[in-house]
Amino acid sequence: MHRGGRVRGSGGMSPRLFWSVASLEARTHLSYRFNFWLNALVGFLVELAIAWFLWDAVFRVAEEPTIGGRDFDGTLVYYLAVILLAKLVRGREFEGAVSHDIYEGGLNRYLVFPAPYVPFKLAQRLGSMLAPGIAQMVLFGAFAAVFFRVPEAMRPTAASALGALAAVAMASLLYFLMDAAIHMVAFWADNVWSLDVAKWFVASLLGGYMLPLSVFPDWAQRPLELLPFRFFFDFPARVLVREIGPGEWALGMALCAFWCLVCAGICRWIWRRGQLTYTGIGI
Repeated sequence: MHRGGRVRGSGGMSPRLFWSVASLEARTHLSYRFNFWLNALVGFLVELAIAWFLWDAVFRVAEEPTIGGRDFDGTLVYYLAVILLAKLVRGREFEGAVSHDIYEGGLNRYLVFPAPYVPFKLAQRLGSMLAPGIAQMVLFGAFAAVFFRVPEAMRPTAASALGALAAVAMASLLYFLMDAAIHMVAFWADNVWSLDVAKWFVASLLGGYMLPLSVFPDWAQRPLELLPFRFFFDFPARVLVREIGPGEWALGMALCAFWCLVCAGICRWIWRRGQLTYTGIGI
């Protein structure tokens, strides 16, 4: 593509085409079932084991019955919810796709596609996430429930499960938009890997993946509630285990929608500026 040209970016995309792309991507990721389930199971067990041994040591050293408002069993149930729901939020790792298209000149093929680039990538990500992620969440969740003692107050209900799925859907969109905006910096930068690593570190630390946000100091609680990162992991997990009521859920969903609009605006602005420098020959 010549300098100054335009690649279709964030315009409309027909629902039929969107779901066709998502369906094709889902079938692609499930084509090698043995490798898929082996990697998924090993990753799940490793993360769960790390959480178990880490918090067992923390509770032994602290000699306190509760930390961050949860006992040992409650903390493990929270981590179990985070690990399972994070698979739906992050999908099969969207990281690198946009930047690789820019670096390698792969954006050229989208010039002839009957769909804009960003919605097409969203459809691909949805397909890679939906079927595999839900299957893992149900099967691994049922497996863990047999071996974990789930406190009565934290046992999911149909209402909390539906609320958590809605929160995951919004969180996944927010994660996608934030990722896309970061990787579109590849229009100007030779390598966005460092930005990607920084994004994941901040998101996992301030989003409840590394540590439950309830263990942070009281003075940090309010700012963390207003930032977008908690909607990736902490918010959906707490909805699932019934730590968030309907009113707080509605407020959280509205705030997450606001951050989606902010990230979408940033993504659109970077796209429009960046495509003016895109030459189509790669790096």
